[in-house]
Amino acid sequence: MTANGWFQILFFLLVIFLVTKPLGVFMARVFNREKTFLDPFLRPVEKLVYRVTAVDEQHEMCWTEYTTAMLLFSGVSMTLLYLIERLQKWLPFNPQKLPNVEPGLAFGTAASFTTNTNWQSYVPETTMSYLTQMMGLAYHNFVSAAVGIVLAIVVTRGIARRETEKLGNFWVDTTRCLLWVLLPMCLVGSLIFVSQGVVQNFKPYTAAQLLDPQTVQVTGADGKTTTRTVTQQVIAQGPVASQEVIKEFGTNGGGFFNANSSHPFENPTPFSNFFELVLIFAIPSGLTYTLGRVTGSPRHGWAVWGAMAFLFLAAVSAAYWAESRGNPQFQDYVDQHASAMQSGGNLEGKEVRFGTASSALFATVTTDASCGAVNGMHDSFTPLGGMVPLINIMLGEAVFGGVGAGLYGMFVFIVLSVFIAGLMVGRTPEYLGKKIESYDVKMAMLAVLILTFTILGFSAFAVVEPFGTAGITNPGPHGLSQILYAYVSSAGNNGSAFAGINANTMWYNTSTAVAQLLGRFFMIIPIMAIAGSLARKKTVPESAGSFPVTGALFSTLLVSTILIVGALTFFPALSLGPILEHLLMMAGKSF
Repeated sequence: MTANGWFQILFFLLVIFLVTKPLGVFMARVFNREKTFLDPFLRPVEKLVYRVTAVDEQHEMCWTEYTTAMLLFSGVSMTLLYLIERLQKWLPFNPQKLPNVEPGLAFGTAASFTTNTNWQSYVPETTMSYLTQMMGLAYHNFVSAAVGIVLAIVVTRGIARRETEKLGNFWVDTTRCLLWVLLPMCLVGSLIFVSQGVVQNFKPYTAAQLLDPQTVQVTGADGKTTTRTVTQQVIAQGPVASQEVIKEFGTNGGGFFNANSSHPFENPTPFSNFFELVLIFAIPSGLTYTLGRVTGSPRHGWAVWGAMAFLFLAAVSAAYWAESRGNPQFQDYVDQHASAMQSGGNLEGKEVRFGTASSALFATVTTDASCGAVNGMHDSFTPLGGMVPLINIMLGEAVFGGVGAGLYGMFVFIVLSVFIAGLMVGRTPEYLGKKIESYDVKMAMLAVLILTFTILGFSAFAVVEPFGTAGITNPGPHGLSQILYAYVSSAGNNGSAFAGINANTMWYNTSTAVAQLLGRFFMIIPIMAIAGSLARKKTVPESAGSFPVTGALFSTLLVSTILIVGALTFFPALSLGPILEHLLMMAGKSF
């Protein structure tokens, strides 16, 4: 651990703090239909969209109608992506003549990108054509992010409004999110990435002749091994920059290349790396201020931000510490051989140009948010270093979280925290003047249980069946961590992975897709029900017995609730996976 490493982490958090208020104010104005500097350019486009699609922008929906519209839109979008994948062989912008994607993988990918998960159990540059990347995957990067954001906005409206069924219009909110929030930043951001050297073209892949041909052994599908000489390397390229910016800004995470943000064509410079990190946290952080502004309590928004920032710092500190220590077994070798050196901590699976601090920061940011982009391989982290991303997702990615998903995920814990506080003071729980009743608490617990049963249920089934264990590449506790991470990442709509697992099988393509759909859509239904319930309620004035939700005491209770729920739920699984692996590593056992 170095001063430079800590400077990177703290400077990043400072930048996120500085962008939170201006971006939060802007999003509040956009969704409240207030005037912004982009209105003269975008308002005519918005009106044209409504005219073409026959949308009544004055019509407002109740929570059930809003949720139904969201589900139908997502279902149609998912079907469209599936068809593009299955037909890409005959569609244009396919200079490599890539074949159609096989049905199981196409279904899993369609579910993944529709749910903002972007789990990739395939090699993108050898599987997806340029058209599939742009018209299919990048399209979903935009709309799945927009859906998450507008759902968070609905939750804030439910808190702010009173004695009404109306929570806005899904089609209007989504259109404004795309036009005002996502597209402008992505147009500017893509040019910034191009300036840093990120590739943006439609050229066929380049075949480079090797100066030093290599002899390799290849195992075929029949299990037979043959030897051949490799004389050239195929260098993939394509429209990368335009997808890179929405991949991060929309907390999608699906890379144009299999190596994701460790690939020099996606992330070539220290500035591009830092810019990606800021993009990932920008909207989730800004939405906390939007919450405070819309509900009329900016201090509450900052209290929520403070709880998120504390959990973020705790996680990144743990990951940085674990990765800086490295593997003690290797250190023993270093101590016995003066000519050997272990500098920089655990650098396995990391880009040397980013180092330990930046890799630990990226891993924490991408799993605090439901992004899934990586600039280092989490499978190669130390046991405790790899446990940090696992825990981040297990906590519901409420620490800033995905675009929108983080805020409405945190909303569940806010309801539970207020309920606990009400029990402690012996009064009916209140949240910003709204009574929290049994219905609201039941819906909050239902959201928590859906995530829990999805993760643990699929993981338990996979570890006892041959088609589940066949995918792991490491025996012992690390193999359990690989399986657990797959379903944690899927149900949490993150998309990152302990990449050592072979997930491109019928079982994993199907089961992770189901977990992604459950984690996205089944979880949002009870949250939307709470928003509808709060919107119908009257506002009651605060009294001496009301628990304040605007200070450090509330932030502390919120953090405690998140940690207690996560610890009670997932500690046994973590004990058998990364914790046991760490203890065995300290005892000299490796896998």
